[in-house]
Amino acid sequence: MSGLVVAMDGPSGSGKSSASRGIARALGLRYLDTGAMYRAVTWWMLERGVDLADPAAVAARCHEPALEIGTDPDAPGIGVDGTDVSGPIRSKEVTRAVSAVSAVPEVRRRLVDLQRQIIGTGDIVVEGRDIGTVVAPDASLKIYLTASADARARRRTAELTGTSTEEQRAEMARRDELDSTRKTDPLAMAADAVELDTTPLDLDEVIAEVLRLVKERIT
Repeated sequence: MSGLVVAMDGPSGSGKSSASRGIARALGLRYLDTGAMYRAVTWWMLERGVDLADPAAVAARCHEPALEIGTDPDAPGIGVDGTDVSGPIRSKEVTRAVSAVSAVPEVRRRLVDLQRQIIGTGDIVVEGRDIGTVVAPDASLKIYLTASADARARRRTAELTGTSTEEQRAEMARRDELDSTRKTDPLAMAADAVELDTTPLDLDEVIAEVLRLVKERIT
């Protein structure tokens, strides 16, 4: 498995995070959650009162936060300027703002460069929205996870407190539109990716299918 890079793309609620961590654990690989990096920058901007509706204001400060990214699938963690923000970056406020921050080209350039540095020579499972198309176009295996809107909303509701399935369905539709239509590195499936609909599958089945693909295509 030396040098292996597994790119896991797809919209929120498709099962990327849990599946990616399980695959990394099963293969003894590192794990990188690129979405957490965009959330961390968004949290930093909100804490400092940056006007997120002003792309120029976001761009002007996006190089300031110092990110510390963990790659252990059992405890990835993420810090900003020495503060653990693993919990705060999952707040509703950050969730509603992250697509706007992620759309700023300067933010994407900075974080893609950092993601590529972390990927290095491989041995990693990387999840996000543009891994197979932008971050790691030469990845050993590219997976694009999908799921029905209802399944995605139910999964996200189960992960969060104080929210409803209807609220999550509306929020996901909003984010899907923003992420897939942004000018820089939009959410998209790579031409050579394997599309996997996780709607009828539980987590163990998703992991098993990706491991089968790794064995089939890589070994």
